[in-house]
Amino acid sequence: MTITEAVDQLIYKGADWDFETLARIYDGVAEIGNGELQLDIYRPRIEVITTEQMLDAYASTGMPLFYRHWSFGKQFVRNETLYRKGWQGLAYEIVINSNPCVVYLLEENTATMQTLVLAHAAFGHNHFFKNNYVFKQWTDADGILDYLAFAKDYIAACEDKHGAAEVERVLDAAHALQNQGIHRYPGKRQMDLRSEEKRERERREHGERLFNDLWRTVPEQAKKTKKRSERDRRRALLGLPEENILYFLEKTSPRLKPWQREVIRIVRLIAQYFYPQRQTKMMNEGCATFVHYEIMKRLFEKGQITEGAYLEFLHSHTNVVTQPDFDDRRYNGLNPYALGFAMMKDIERICLEPTGEDRQWFADIAGNGDPIGTLKDIWANYRVRRALARHYDVSRHDPDIQIVDVDLEGDRRLELRHHVVDGVTLQEDDTERVLQHLANLWGYEVHLVETNDHGDLATKHHAEPIHPFV
Repeated sequence: MTITEAVDQLIYKGADWDFETLARIYDGVAEIGNGELQLDIYRPRIEVITTEQMLDAYASTGMPLFYRHWSFGKQFVRNETLYRKGWQGLAYEIVINSNPCVVYLLEENTATMQTLVLAHAAFGHNHFFKNNYVFKQWTDADGILDYLAFAKDYIAACEDKHGAAEVERVLDAAHALQNQGIHRYPGKRQMDLRSEEKRERERREHGERLFNDLWRTVPEQAKKTKKRSERDRRRALLGLPEENILYFLEKTSPRLKPWQREVIRIVRLIAQYFYPQRQTKMMNEGCATFVHYEIMKRLFEKGQITEGAYLEFLHSHTNVVTQPDFDDRRYNGLNPYALGFAMMKDIERICLEPTGEDRQWFADIAGNGDPIGTLKDIWANYRVRRALARHYDVSRHDPDIQIVDVDLEGDRRLELRHHVVDGVTLQEDDTERVLQHLANLWGYEVHLVETNDHGDLATKHHAEPIHPFV
């Protein structure tokens, strides 16, 4: 091959790029991602954004459409300040689990970094979003963008009708409880965001029949004795215990107006949408990092990027998969990129060059000669081992708090229980603030009891509504 022929094969030259160059880069990456690796992806929608737009995307969890709330502005100012002072870098990309899959590229990236990002996000993450069973069970990629548009318009309309301050109060309270606003068990309630706008109108027109049945009477003096059967009936009627506090408030809070319930529902559904990303962090990043490494390696082997570009990629890749030691000031726990990529490479090795131990432990994949097919099956259907998964298990990070009872016949007190794991109790100040939001949304007293694994009483928390929503 002549030097001229070799140069003609390059998909870009140098660090600079334009949109014509970006199109060639995408075609080169897609030829390997779709053709050689046979990845199954949503149609990508690629947008090039500025530094300020990237900071803004950080603040609104990366979504292209979002309702207004002061916390997003606060997060933007914080990130911008840290970035301008050189204390925080920026991600090279943000990718959204939607159909089409939205991929933001930072305009400051070099041509090599744009190639890496397209391989990592538009193919690696995109394939994982579309095929992993957790995302299939919990998210609606076809409906999320339309739902966000509906949510933004709905909350803006509420601000016009009821006042921005009143809407902000509901959002503040809902945001404080959003980590306790998710269903953690698949199959319990499937998400269909495409029909949410229609269902909102139906809910408003039809009314809350369960709500009316429960709360049409004025509280009476509590009976001194309560039969067990009455308690069981009440709990069954309310679906208790209930781990999803926002769901319970949306359905049964005695004081909330229909529009306030809908705002809570919006916060709850968006929090639910991000649940799989928190739960599958290491596998997701491991998949995307392996894919970008494989695509960049093959581009170099085919002569489509220069040696200098490949060295630039390796420098960036090495930084991404570095795992600082526990006594390193950069240490911040397990690096999901490092561990995830190492696991994928080890699976590749087991498929191609297994040891005797590999054949004993992984007889179904050892030496099968198909690492890509094996990895795609694992990305779709499996999670990591239990002990390791706990580092990314939402139920291990977010406290296990459930609503266990409501005093319907007395003062309507809401009773919650926190199951203490490994002796980790709730932080006092945060608990008081969050319980206050909960009491305001509920409209009556709220009691929270913390118990350990043996059911022993650890501590009690209490809140009464100060400014209930009426």
